[in-house]
Amino acid sequence: MKLTVLGGSGAWPTATAACSGYLVRHEDTTILIDPGYAVFPRLLEECRAGDVDAVLITHGHPDHCADLNPLLRARVLGAERPPVLPVWAPEGSLQRILDLDPVRVVRRGMELNTLADGASIRIGPVRVRARGLPHHVTNLGFRLEADGDVLAYTGDSGDCAARIELARDADVYLAEATYVDQVPAGDAPYLCTVRQVARQSSIARPQVTVLTHLWPDASSDHALATARAEGLDNVQLAKPGLTIDLGRIGVASLPRRAAGEQVPAGAITALPRRARRI
Repeated sequence: MKLTVLGGSGAWPTATAACSGYLVRHEDTTILIDPGYAVFPRLLEECRAGDVDAVLITHGHPDHCADLNPLLRARVLGAERPPVLPVWAPEGSLQRILDLDPVRVVRRGMELNTLADGASIRIGPVRVRARGLPHHVTNLGFRLEADGDVLAYTGDSGDCAARIELARDADVYLAEATYVDQVPAGDAPYLCTVRQVARQSSIARPQVTVLTHLWPDASSDHALATARAEGLDNVQLAKPGLTIDLGRIGVASLPRRAAGEQVPAGAITALPRRARRI
């Protein structure tokens, strides 16, 4: 299973980074997770609109789902005309995005399915398990499994035991970390810090932790330095273009790096596969 980051900026996109958006590919199946603001153009750098087999959405905030609209318009109005696209999301979470299209063009291109806490579905060879996590609106974390590879993704949520269980022994823990040091009091139950993610990873023991949804004007260097100061060595930032082949991750081969030093996109895909925990 291969993960490609299309965007990981929290709340709004920047000149160089889209909001949350992740492409998961395994065998002949392509899954798009959380098509937030500005994700669709980045998707087109990786594949055609019609190549997407299914969409998973964690929650209804537009920085996680706004670009579902242009994706569906491209599929319905373009020359390719692929099959109707299955979209999985919490109940009622996409109403505002769908209402952007009063002539109902996009609705013709999708099959909307409801997901809830505890649900388990299969998309081709990939099994997806949904876990409710606390946020301002209904939010689902996803655990994707295929041929022994495991990707855990939080959407947006506060610090909680359920995040740890979602990430336990995963190959990649794609973890919302909007703030570096402290969440403002009003958001404390609903969003996380880099420090909290480091603690979660120390318990859940994923192979690699990828920090995402960092506030757009936050310092990437500070975020990485903080994570490593908290003991989280195998950490990356969700930068556009970062690609991880989950089947070829080896913890022992990941060197410790100085704060701010980036592993080039795709670099960790060449590492040997680890022995599985039993």
